[in-house]
Amino acid sequence: QVQLVESGGGLVQPGGSLRLSCVASGRFGSIAAMGWYRQAPGQQRELVATMSTGGATDYADSVKGRFTIARDNAKNTVYLQMNSLKSEDTAVYYCKAVIIVPRPVGYWGQGTQVTVSS
Repeated sequence: QVQLVESGGGLVQPGGSLRLSCVASGRFGSIAAMGWYRQAPGQQRELVATMSTGGATDYADSVKGRFTIARDNAKNTVYLQMNSLKSEDTAVYYCKAVIIVPRPVGYWGQGTQVTVSS
């Protein structure tokens, strides 16, 4: 059984920063990729940033230059540093991990709310 637990969301003013964390736990062989998605009210879930085990990254155009994804493979943890936050970044942020169990399976966290407002 695999579990992803996110933390770090909250309320921040425009221009502020937050750091999200997500830890994967359970019995599994390895993690192929970890990343972050977000879903705003009335909108579809969208990719924010992902990182492979080898370090390759992919970012949504809307967050490039402001958000940074990082992984600690030894701790099965992925981080999302969010700087220069805007009101349009307000959403529920979900962690996703593609885990080899032994075939690749995607797992989602429960989500953490990020609200950018003055």
